[in-house]
Amino acid sequence: MIEPSRESASSVAAIQDRTATLEQEEEIRRQHERRKVVANLAAGAIAGAIAKTTVAPLDRTKIMFQVSHNRFSAKEAYKVIFRTYKNEGVVSLWRGNSATMARVIPYAAIQFASHEQYKKMFRASYKRLKSPPPYTRFLAGSMAGVTATTCTYPLDMVRARMAVTKKAKYSSLPDCFAHIIKEEGGRTLYRGFTPTILGVIPYAGTSFFTYETLKILLSDFTGGKEPNPIQRLIFGMLAGLFGQSASYPLDVIRRRMQTEGVTGNPCSSILGTARMIIKEEGVRRGLYKGLSMNWVKGPIAVGISFTTFDLTQHTLHRLAMFKDT
Repeated sequence: MIEPSRESASSVAAIQDRTATLEQEEEIRRQHERRKVVANLAAGAIAGAIAKTTVAPLDRTKIMFQVSHNRFSAKEAYKVIFRTYKNEGVVSLWRGNSATMARVIPYAAIQFASHEQYKKMFRASYKRLKSPPPYTRFLAGSMAGVTATTCTYPLDMVRARMAVTKKAKYSSLPDCFAHIIKEEGGRTLYRGFTPTILGVIPYAGTSFFTYETLKILLSDFTGGKEPNPIQRLIFGMLAGLFGQSASYPLDVIRRRMQTEGVTGNPCSSILGTARMIIKEEGVRRGLYKGLSMNWVKGPIAVGISFTTFDLTQHTLHRLAMFKDT
């Protein structure tokens, strides 16, 4: 009569030990996932900061043309850069870059980290397949872009204002925020949000889709070999080229709406702004103004961004604090 009782106690103890082990393994898995998210956030922040700082003078020049009625050409863009350098000094070419960093660092961190989470979500949804359908690469990129934009949009608005004004107008990022809220109201910080989101969906979706697809094609062609840094840079540049081209008119429209308070252009709606641009400047010279510069700036920035993220992410994941334990 004693033996069954002992067996029962032994079984209960074994079940308890097994439950405790499973709970411990689950906690370790959760900690590992949290560390991976932190690594992705850090890698994204570093990637965005390096990429945007590299092309900041070109970006500032592009915005100045986008929000004005001046005709764009490579020659005129060079004149603007040279005149800015001559009159205000070389540092002025990076004017507004502090606001850019304040936006880009959290934007890129959120975008890249959320993209990894969305990819993981789609892999779980299609775990019966060898890999998720190709369209999920576009969806994951678009959703990551929308997530990051929604979180950081006021910083983008302020960055655009600082890029097209002299230092006397806004002395710093907080000063720009304070002036806009006081003179135009808090809602102004989200002026141009709708065209931005409409532009981010094809831009981020196309960029991530192109980059991820090219990496998969290379892996299939080489038997699973990882792309080297030069290949990653080329893939990223192609991704930036296609992404910029897919969404550029909406980028021009949002810049006009963001800078209405300092340029005096009446830009209260997407369609109204588009009609005004087309009427005064035409489709190609208005909605696509500065696109040729973006074909230089955009691919460089996106190529550097994707490459830096991948290499930094791999480095961080190899560190002891981010390894499986």
